[in-house]
Amino acid sequence: MAVVPEDAAPAAASPSPAGATDPTAGSSDNEITVEETSYVRTEPQQDGSVPPVVTTDMEVLHDKVKKQVIKEGQGKVPSKFSTCFVHYRAWVQSSVHKFEDTWQEQHPVEIVIGKEKKQMTGLGIGVGNMRRGERALLHVGWELGYGKEGSFSFPNVPPTADLIYEVELIGFDDAKEGKARSDMTVEERIEAADRRKLEGNDYFKEKKFDEAMQQYEMAVAYMGDDFMFQLFGKYRDMALAVKNPCHLNTAACLIKHKRFDEAIAQCSIVLSEDETNVKALFRRGKAKAELGQTEAAREDFLKAKKHSPEDKEILRELRLLAEQDKAMYQKQKELYKGLFGPRPQPKPKTTNPLLVFWRWLVSLISYLAKMFTRKND
Repeated sequence: MAVVPEDAAPAAASPSPAGATDPTAGSSDNEITVEETSYVRTEPQQDGSVPPVVTTDMEVLHDKVKKQVIKEGQGKVPSKFSTCFVHYRAWVQSSVHKFEDTWQEQHPVEIVIGKEKKQMTGLGIGVGNMRRGERALLHVGWELGYGKEGSFSFPNVPPTADLIYEVELIGFDDAKEGKARSDMTVEERIEAADRRKLEGNDYFKEKKFDEAMQQYEMAVAYMGDDFMFQLFGKYRDMALAVKNPCHLNTAACLIKHKRFDEAIAQCSIVLSEDETNVKALFRRGKAKAELGQTEAAREDFLKAKKHSPEDKEILRELRLLAEQDKAMYQKQKELYKGLFGPRPQPKPKTTNPLLVFWRWLVSLISYLAKMFTRKND
């Protein structure tokens, strides 16, 4: 079971799910074999409780919007009506009260440049001046935020509050004049997601793993829980044929990057839809084994083996677990041996010469008494 990014055929182009590649199938000619990969999750490394300290120059984008670059991006900036996918954290500047965090919610937000909600006007200006993959700190005046009234529901923002945003632009679509996901047909959303998935696979071929991850995340963003909940029959099958490979590819990257807990979560998403998915079972087992969860890993490998009994990689991982168990037993045996020390040897008995003489004398007297008795008889 080689670590390969999934490359199912474009699902939306097929009139029925039969035209899509089975995401549980083994490696195919269309799959991209990746020998060495690395993965950097888009979530910033700091804990996110307070705004990060940024020392770069302040760039004035608008009278009420200023930007400091945390991480440089690539390519061009989005044009008007581009559909942008972003992660962000938001704080009230005066109190450093954090009122929103999409990284924590694990769902990127969609912003159409020029069609933002009123309270996101300043955020939209900032995003419209960022490049794909860029992360920046935005300083937004209250006039382009939640205004004089503020917000007393969700999110909770006081009146006339200047805002700070930590933003990452995952990517954007220029197509369809800013057509939001909610305005797309089912076929359009699946097609857009599939296009992102294929672009991610292309980045894998070029070993641009950060960019590949961003494409997979954008693909999944097209098929959120609210969207999947509405799908049945062939449309659900078509969507899963795109969505599941994105989760599996992400899991493969996370394993290479030693983010094993996150890899387990990605595989579990796939297994919640398809409990017999061999690649999801195998990769989750790998991640669990790396975390030392031996029995749980063995359980996943055995389930995978049940559906793919000849897979050499699965058999290899089961052998490795057996060898680890044996090595652990020997290690514990040596540990306990050293703890309690060697078994004491029996001490040789010491002999008393007087006791030996006394026993000899008693035996002699007994023998003479028997001889005397026989003569008398």
